[in-house]
Amino acid sequence: MKTCFLFLALTCTYFYSGAQADTSYLNNIKAELVKKWPKNRTINLVFHGHSVPTGYFRTPDVRTLDAYPHQVLKDLKALYPYAVINSITTSIGGENSVQGAKRFKKDVLIHRPDVLFIDYALNDRGLVPKDSIASLKKAYEATEKMVKAALKQHIKVILLTPSPDTRENILQANALLQLYANQLTALAKKYNIGLVDSYAAFKKQVSEGRSLNELMAQVNHPNEKGHALIAQAIVAWFR
Repeated sequence: MKTCFLFLALTCTYFYSGAQADTSYLNNIKAELVKKWPKNRTINLVFHGHSVPTGYFRTPDVRTLDAYPHQVLKDLKALYPYAVINSITTSIGGENSVQGAKRFKKDVLIHRPDVLFIDYALNDRGLVPKDSIASLKKAYEATEKMVKAALKQHIKVILLTPSPDTRENILQANALLQLYANQLTALAKKYNIGLVDSYAAFKKQVSEGRSLNELMAQVNHPNEKGHALIAQAIVAWFR
């Protein structure tokens, strides 16, 4: 079983014949966002995850207005000036996907999200201490459980691959966070849902010569510029 999950994380594309959603996935949401009063309605964007969407920069400093959920709201209001949009964070600093799945119904579904963003991979590395393959497996199962519960409620789901950790080499093909990104890609393909590849966005910056430290507030939390990379990738789904 461990070997199977490692193979899944490394290859991801071979297990499912489906494809992850493209930007047409949110066409019905975009149609709502252009409506004017009194025909418009409130659109709820829910961000579920750990300390990064919560807004932790250099712990214990929480910069909510600089974190990507708020940056997304600001950018979407520029795109859709007539829209009423709620940016709701149900994230908790230090939490992992198993914990997030346990409170999913009472803390997330209660908000009736139009679009749900799930961002847990950074913390999921420690689900099973000193056993990275078991951690990957538990993360996959917990994330899939949340995806299935959301889809049952006809909620649009977009998974986020992890933002980086400066203690890992982001350019290394088999870096642990890359394995989490791979299996999230697999999940997006399996369920034909959206994917924001935050990890790839940071990786591109580093591959082009930018220092990762320029995008980080501390080893595992992006700064405002790093959050902007994630926000830009999210907003692309709404264009």
